[in-house]
Amino acid sequence: MDFRDTPEEASFRAELRTWLQQNLPDGWQGMDRSDWTSHSDRLDFLRDLQAKMAADRWIGIHWPSAYGGRDATPMQVAIYNQELARAKLPGFPTVIGTHIAGPTIAQLGTEEQKARYLPKILDGTEIWCQGFSEPDAGSDVAALKTRAVDVGDAFVVNGQKVWTSYAHLSDWCLLIARTDPDPGSRHAGMTGLLVDMHSPGVEVKPLVQITGDAEFNEVFFSDVRVPKENVLGEVGGGWNVVISTLMHERANLGTGLQIQLENALNQLVELARRTGHASDRLTRDELARHHVDAMALRFTIYRTLTDVQRRGAPGPQGSVVKLAWSQLNQRLNETATHVLGLAHQLRRGDERAPDGGLWEYSMLRSKGNTIEAGTSEILRNILGERVLGLPKDPGRS
Repeated sequence: MDFRDTPEEASFRAELRTWLQQNLPDGWQGMDRSDWTSHSDRLDFLRDLQAKMAADRWIGIHWPSAYGGRDATPMQVAIYNQELARAKLPGFPTVIGTHIAGPTIAQLGTEEQKARYLPKILDGTEIWCQGFSEPDAGSDVAALKTRAVDVGDAFVVNGQKVWTSYAHLSDWCLLIARTDPDPGSRHAGMTGLLVDMHSPGVEVKPLVQITGDAEFNEVFFSDVRVPKENVLGEVGGGWNVVISTLMHERANLGTGLQIQLENALNQLVELARRTGHASDRLTRDELARHHVDAMALRFTIYRTLTDVQRRGAPGPQGSVVKLAWSQLNQRLNETATHVLGLAHQLRRGDERAPDGGLWEYSMLRSKGNTIEAGTSEILRNILGERVLGLPKDPGRS
C-alpha cells in the first residue's frame, strides 16, 4: 500500500488537526491524571470536550452520517486515531458507547432505539458499559449464567457481571443474558438487553487495580426489570449481538494504540539520555529492539487496514495487532524499570518521582494489557486456528 496520504486524506487530517488546535486549552500538553484536583473535574472536562466534538461531528466518525457520524473510511478512522493520539487526548469514558454499544445499536436496533440512544451516546450525555464477562465466563461469553426471565411485558434479570469498565459512571449497559435455560446449543438462547443502570436492583462495586484506580467493576443484577422494548435484535439472538459487538471492538483497535506506543518509546529514549543509560550497550540494544518491534507493528496495522478496505470488515488477523501491542508495551515498561532503578518505585504524588511517577503508573497499568480486550492465550488460539489453519486446542470444545 501507499503510506502517503491521498489529497483527500491530507485534507481530512489537516481539518482535524486544526480543530484540535483551536479547541484544546492554551498550552495543552496532554492530560496527566495527577494534574486534576479530582476525577469529577477530569470527567467534566472530557464530557464538555466531547460535546464540542459531537457538535462538529468529530466523535463517532465511523458511524453513518444519518446517526451523527461522517461515514468515515477505515483510513480516515486510522488518521483520526493517529491525530488524537498525537494531541495526547486521553480515552473518553464514553468509549464503550461510541465504539461498541452505539455501532451495535445502529446495526441491530429499532428506529425508536436509534433515535433514543444514539444522539446521547455521541454528545456524552449518557455513558455506557458492556455487560458480557462473568466470573465463570470471561473470554467464553457463551458460558454466561446471568438469567433474564420473560414476565410478559418485561424480562427480569438476575446475575453478576465482572470487569465491567466504567460501570460506576454508566447510565446504560449493553447486557447479554440467557433467556432460554435449555437452548440445545450453547450459543443459542441468549438475548441482548439495553439496561438502565439506575434501575432498582442494580448494584455496582468498583474493583481497585494495582495502580490504585478503579476503572472496572463488579455489577450485580437482582430482579432487575427490563422492558421488552429494550431488547436489542431478536429474543434468543444474543450471539449475533455478541459477534457484532466484538467486530466493532476489534475494528477500532490499532492505529491510536500504535501512536501512543511510539510516543511512549520516544519518551523512554529521552529518559535514557537524561539518566545516562543511552550509552549503556544493553539498554541501547533493548531500545533498538523496541523500535524494530514498533515499526513491525505499524506496518502490520497498515496491512490490516488494507485488508479492511478490500473486504469491508476486519478479519482474524486483527488479533495480531492487539497481541503484539500488549506485549511490546509491557516490554517497553520493563526497560523503563531497568533505566530508573530504585527510583522507579516512587509513585505519583511524590515530588521525587521521575516524570511525575509516569513510568511507575504505566508499568503497573501495562500488566492488564495481556488480559483486557481478549487474553493473549485466546488471541493465539484465534491466530492458530483461523489464520494458520492449525487444529483446535484439544482443551477447548
